[in-house]
Amino acid sequence: MKNETAGHPDRSQLEIFDNSYPDRDYTIVHVCPEFTSVCPKTGQPDYGTLTFEFIPDKKCVELKSLKLYLQKYRNEGIFYENVTNRILDDLVAVLNPRFMKLTAEFTPRGGIHSIITATWRQEG
Repeated sequence: MKNETAGHPDRSQLEIFDNSYPDRDYTIVHVCPEFTSVCPKTGQPDYGTLTFEFIPDKKCVELKSLKLYLQKYRNEGIFYENVTNRILDDLVAVLNPRFMKLTAEFTPRGGIHSIITATWRQEG
């Protein structure tokens, strides 16, 4: 198990491409139903569904690179709240969308079901 301070998957592996409709607001939703990471306290695997909802500006994310980036978290010891915000920060850094919301819904563990939602929006 890795420690949360030991680093994390690198956002530079996220590939982007030009948005063909930058003058139009439209919503993109990507759902990753097989997200996994590791509890930093117990070393047990955490399973969840990540739902990305965003309004692109000039760039969009290439899905294979997003899948490979998310797979890097499989051995990462990280709390739900931290992984949700870290992934959102990385995507915002490479895409600079008009709006982005990441909802991370984790399967029950010890009788507790957790849903973490983080949002970001451009100024103006």
